[in-house]
Amino acid sequence: MGVGLNTAMWSGVSGLMANSTKMTSIGNNLANVNTYGFKSARTDFVTLMSATIGTASGVDQVGRGVRVGSVVTDYSQGGLETTSINTDMAISGNGFFMVKQKSSVGSNGKMLNTGNQTMYYTRAGDFHFNENGYLVSTTGLAVQGWKVDQDKLDTANASGSTLSNTPITGQIRDIVLDSYSSPAKATTSVTVITNLDSDSTSATTRDSNAGSSFYAMSATWDGSKDPAMASTAYDYQTTVKVYDANGSPHTLTTYYDKIKNKDGKEYWEYSVTCNPSEDGRVDAAGNPLANTAVAGLLMVGTMTFDSSGSMENMSAYTLKASNATAGAFDPDTWSVAGISSSGYPEFTANFKSVSNGSFTDQSGATNISLNLGMRCTTGWATGTTLGDIDPTDPTTLGSFNPAKLKINSNVTTNYATSSSTVFSSQNGYTAGLLTSVSVNSDGVLTGTFSNGVSLQLWVLALANFTNLQGLDNAGNSLYTATLESGEGTTNRPNSGSVGSISGNTLESSNVDMATEMVNMIVTQRGFEGNSKTITTVDTMLSEIIQLKR
Repeated sequence: MGVGLNTAMWSGVSGLMANSTKMTSIGNNLANVNTYGFKSARTDFVTLMSATIGTASGVDQVGRGVRVGSVVTDYSQGGLETTSINTDMAISGNGFFMVKQKSSVGSNGKMLNTGNQTMYYTRAGDFHFNENGYLVSTTGLAVQGWKVDQDKLDTANASGSTLSNTPITGQIRDIVLDSYSSPAKATTSVTVITNLDSDSTSATTRDSNAGSSFYAMSATWDGSKDPAMASTAYDYQTTVKVYDANGSPHTLTTYYDKIKNKDGKEYWEYSVTCNPSEDGRVDAAGNPLANTAVAGLLMVGTMTFDSSGSMENMSAYTLKASNATAGAFDPDTWSVAGISSSGYPEFTANFKSVSNGSFTDQSGATNISLNLGMRCTTGWATGTTLGDIDPTDPTTLGSFNPAKLKINSNVTTNYATSSSTVFSSQNGYTAGLLTSVSVNSDGVLTGTFSNGVSLQLWVLALANFTNLQGLDNAGNSLYTATLESGEGTTNRPNSGSVGSISGNTLESSNVDMATEMVNMIVTQRGFEGNSKTITTVDTMLSEIIQLKR
């Protein structure tokens, strides 16, 4: 009987220990009710091994108490709280932010893998940029991500193509702002999409029996006069501001004039120009083009439209280094334009008077591609110079191979409505200072600069694990991977098994106070009941001791 009472007492002790552990878990949940990204825990009990005893009915078992079986973390989504801080972030869905100790930077400017290289994982997104430009957590750990591939972005923008995701380059590393300024960028791509009124008549006198009818408007340009293009020479004009390598602005003006209708097709001439005084080109003999008739005339060409007003083909001509001459307009010196890697015709103005940079076929040139809505990477199928155009045969115009050209979603049209500019853009800008940083749902960090430019800088990296219960809680709202959790998989936000990012938002604790308070009452009563078991057994033992009297 004494052994049985001792066992009963130890059953009560096991209950006290288990319930006190559960109360610790409840207390920790309540203590972190306002901790961002905190995940509540639940303490589960299991029975201890039972004792086998003989009974009148045979062999039976008697329980010997309880112990803590596991502490299970609830990784469900917490509430999202809106904040006014741009670098506050929350994950909507699965996944963890990745943070680690900042890498040291060597004398060569490269990151050195020194110090604590443990990767930590967290749901707390209260980040900020420190004095060295690192995006860090409240404990100073650097947030991890991929650097945006600006070259691929520029190539896509120049070609008019749309990327499914922001391109990234290199390995996952510390997110850091290398510079708080955006250097000036010279314009290398111009898009001008217009509608040209099909009811227009030619403003320029054109001789239908001469090849000049296809470039009559351009031939009236005289850069030595002001204005260089007479208002009676064109039907429509549009302008776009571009920038040189130092970020100085310049204005490009494109003039349009109808040539003629023939065989159900409509032909228009266009001329791309700049201020003649800003034209820094020199001819093959080294003579400046400035103040001559061709100064400021950068590209001439034609557009062909079908009977429905859709753009069918185009030509483009520029001066080349080998045959350019300062002076009067000479059609024999205008050759078919060079083609960019994206398939658009190119010209240059050499605004900064760079040596060996006056023409697109020179190594020092800053070329500008012209997007009218049509491109062809294989180049021109026909055409050589303006002087070779046969006035009776439009096929002698420089033109793309119809089987190879591509028509963009935005393209110049020829409808019977007033001429207008539908869309224009260019990719250059002046220098600017960083004014703000924001993050979108795909985890792309974008910097906004004082020059009005927004640049995509970094893409956040998120990690997810097959066995979340195997993660080790390292404190400071951080977790580390273990053998039980596995190394996890990394993904961009909104892809794979990870969720999206909410900017100006923090994820609150997922602790349910009402549930915790009820659990506290039940746990307290369980603890009280087990303590009563001990005091009752103590009384029973006292009665046994009294039997000897």
